[in-house]
Amino acid sequence: MDEEKSDFWQSHSLKYLEMALRTDKQEIIRHPDGYGKKTGDCGDTVEIFLMASGNIIESASYQINGCINTAACANTIVFMIENKTIDKAWEITPEAVAEYLETLPGSHFHCAELAVGALYLALSNLLEMRRTQWKKAYNAR
Repeated sequence: MDEEKSDFWQSHSLKYLEMALRTDKQEIIRHPDGYGKKTGDCGDTVEIFLMASGNIIESASYQINGCINTAACANTIVFMIENKTIDKAWEITPEAVAEYLETLPGSHFHCAELAVGALYLALSNLLEMRRTQWKKAYNAR
């Protein structure tokens, strides 16, 4: 068992470990400016919550029901989009998430696809909420 623990810690980059274990951005925001939820074929679920001012995503958070790789990917997305423009957030790809993490196992690339899919749904929702402001009060999980 000690060998397994050692292998986990030794086989991942510091970026991966930080994003996989960090929980300060794991939060449900009631009535967010943008919200997206996606469940993958593996059964993992990612929810992304966005708060924006003008064209800037001021804060973002996530909620997951999934594995450590999904947590790493969701955390990475939040890290990559905060204080960036909405247009920059649309440019994030699963490949960019995996590249940032450095050691996301290839067999779990679908976790990056899942998290990016939830982001795209949240960005679409953000734009829809701006067109129909009255809906924001109903934009909750």
